[in-house]
Amino acid sequence: MEWWLVLLLIFGSLLVVLASGMPVAFGLLLLSLMGAYIYFGGQAGLVLLIFGVSSSVATFTNLPILLFVLMGEVIFHSGIAPNLIDAIDKWLGHLPGRLALVAVGAGVLLATLTGVSMASAAMLGTVLVPEMEKRGYKKEMSIGPIMASGTLAAMIPPSALAVLLGIVGDVSIGKTLIAIIIPGLLMASVFAAYIIIRCKLQPSLAPSYEVSHVPLRDKLTAAACNILPVGIIIFLVTGVIFLGIATPSEAAATGALGCFLLAAAQRTLNWQVVKKSAFGTIRVAAMILIILVGATLFGQVMAASGTTQSLVKFVVGLDLPPIVILILMMIVVFILGCPLDAVPILMITVPLFMPIVQALGYDPVWFAVIMLINLEVAPISPPFGLVLFVMKGVAPPDTTMEDIFKASIPFCICDLVSIALVMAFPAMALWLPSIMLK
Repeated sequence: MEWWLVLLLIFGSLLVVLASGMPVAFGLLLLSLMGAYIYFGGQAGLVLLIFGVSSSVATFTNLPILLFVLMGEVIFHSGIAPNLIDAIDKWLGHLPGRLALVAVGAGVLLATLTGVSMASAAMLGTVLVPEMEKRGYKKEMSIGPIMASGTLAAMIPPSALAVLLGIVGDVSIGKTLIAIIIPGLLMASVFAAYIIIRCKLQPSLAPSYEVSHVPLRDKLTAAACNILPVGIIIFLVTGVIFLGIATPSEAAATGALGCFLLAAAQRTLNWQVVKKSAFGTIRVAAMILIILVGATLFGQVMAASGTTQSLVKFVVGLDLPPIVILILMMIVVFILGCPLDAVPILMITVPLFMPIVQALGYDPVWFAVIMLINLEVAPISPPFGLVLFVMKGVAPPDTTMEDIFKASIPFCICDLVSIALVMAFPAMALWLPSIMLK
């Protein structure tokens, strides 16, 4: 059978499985079982599959995923977020769309603690949306910035999604975590610029209000008590990797310890927080690891069928500039982001795309960064982005899904602008990894 027919059959079957409502992890496992039986020689293939399951889970490189999820769970359940948001609020003056900018600033700092988009969006929405409604903010300028800022969690270390991409795509996890820092800050800057310009042009979206004067002493106290500890945790995760002191797994452990100590210092750590954080981590980590197993086995079946190698040869042989091929891959990811979440898209596309990227001579870390930005459009893409439904749960009762969809679209466009900038200026992603201490 021709390789392209095999590819169509495999992905057609995958689409049918996903359309049936079966979870992505089990769908990938089912197709992998069938493929292993066909391509690896019947029962012997199933035995090889079992060994593949063990090797894909029992590896030290998976540890950062679990610990980054634990960090987010501790921050979420210990209630640290409101104090952090309050500290940022004290430092902002009379800027257009002030509370929307608070959401962006808080999104950046929460991203250094949670690493999970849905958790960040839920925390920001719970704390800020009621205050925005009270101040007369239109839904477009209240829920939109919060959803967008929540997605920064995957673009600023710690990022479980970046670790997952590194594992699936066989890319340096340490370099990827460092490489996403500048693009993540770029995304936040694009969000902030859009908010300020839009609120200047349409003041009714975010009516100005009288802001009480905060003495410098109070600002410094708030920063020392709430923002400085976050800086310490950033160093415990990112700084130790950058300086070559620790591996990503060791850095994830120091970051998790830092989050527990921060919760204890703010007197919000108790047995309930520990129990909820542990169970939440187990639940999310089990889901991620099952998906990882399915994706690993699916990639092995694809390789055994010969479709991966044939696809690489076909794409490289096209009479198209490499940048056009890269843009086409990003378009595919963007389209998949409408019906699918970021993790399934990553699992389906990265095993196919990464060999093509390497054959075209592009830096895998640079591609990983572009891929991550594109994947972060998925959670806020209508109609099935998960962050959209999280926001529906924390938004005021009169908020419709149509309101949420309209609020998300401008920020999806902002993400695409960020992708274009990183593609045009690769140094944004590659400069920091190039000066890392080994």
